[in-house]
Amino acid sequence: MIEAVGLTKQYGAKTAVDNLSFQVRPGHVTGFLGPNGSGKSTTMRMILGLDRPTAGHVTIGGHPFRQLPNAPRQVGALLDAKAVHGGRSARNHLLSLAQLAGIPAQRVDEVLGVVGLQDVARRRSNGFSLGMGQRLGIAAALLGDPQVLLFDEPVNGLDPEGILWVRNLMKKLASEGRTVFVSSHLMSEMALTADHLIVIGRGRLLADMSVTDFISANSADFARVRTPQTDPAQREKLTTALTEAGGGVMPEPDGALRVTGLALPRISDLAHEADIRLWELSPHQASLEEAYMRMTQSAVDYRSTDDRLAHLQPPAAPYQLPEQQGPVIPEVPQQGWYAPPPPGQNPYATPAAPVAPAAPAVPPQNAPAAPRTMQPQPQSPQNAEDAR
Repeated sequence: MIEAVGLTKQYGAKTAVDNLSFQVRPGHVTGFLGPNGSGKSTTMRMILGLDRPTAGHVTIGGHPFRQLPNAPRQVGALLDAKAVHGGRSARNHLLSLAQLAGIPAQRVDEVLGVVGLQDVARRRSNGFSLGMGQRLGIAAALLGDPQVLLFDEPVNGLDPEGILWVRNLMKKLASEGRTVFVSSHLMSEMALTADHLIVIGRGRLLADMSVTDFISANSADFARVRTPQTDPAQREKLTTALTEAGGGVMPEPDGALRVTGLALPRISDLAHEADIRLWELSPHQASLEEAYMRMTQSAVDYRSTDDRLAHLQPPAAPYQLPEQQGPVIPEVPQQGWYAPPPPGQNPYATPAAPVAPAAPAVPPQNAPAAPRTMQPQPQSPQNAEDAR
């Protein structure tokens, strides 16, 4: 088991990890999520003893990593798949690691077979593709047959077959009672792989719960209803009936209706009473991606300024701990996509029209152009790039 208590890491004036406490238990695949710069990589480096915490501590099996006897046999990790001497073959790279840890050479050939690199074992690693490099990094993590495994973006560069293989591998390792800690930005993959989630933002803990509980806590279930497209009047009539019954109705781009606050049998009864024919009535649950976007939208540090609709987005709320957050969660307006409403809130009241930004003044035709200036950017302390 991995346990972090009050884990804090500062690089000069920048706090990469701020009083972070969590547990990663064996027998489950635990996903580690957060925006870029949230401190995931720094946290993993502190777990592995590569960075010293400014405050707090983290242990593996009750001991700091540096105090573990023959750590490669107890902990395996993939943090950087490029951390390989390009002039060595895949087999020689793994063989050097095995000799340092007292692992038999036979194990090298075993893990090469597990990751599917047995046919290229004697090729130099500098000729490997990104996906092959990822497989070699996973092989190095499995080399000592450890009980604790950490993976940072393990499916980066893999093809669909490789992604499926990694997913099944993680589940198999967890089913054997091992502790599996996986960091990834692929929400769809995490939804299929992880049993538990630890979510951080700006170095602080946002959520520590199962995937199912995380989605339920940050989204609302809804029903998808569709009427015949040849009769728009029935759609309007159904909208009125559902609204009067206390439901929330939101039109979708394809003509369907997204309904919240009413159970499917109640929606069916209302449609029958109003003599409205339904072409679709189906239950839906928000995806992990939608729930994640809702929770972390105020903790994102890096946003593109090349967005013509940026002025329509509400300003990010000041960061607060989860227990301090109020029930109102701002939406993320995106064309063709609707964020699910927060639990217990009806977001369907007509909002005030956004105020269009003032048009920039047009200089006279013969006036000299104003010199272009660049906004000075604060210099990041050294090694701050590790806090992503």
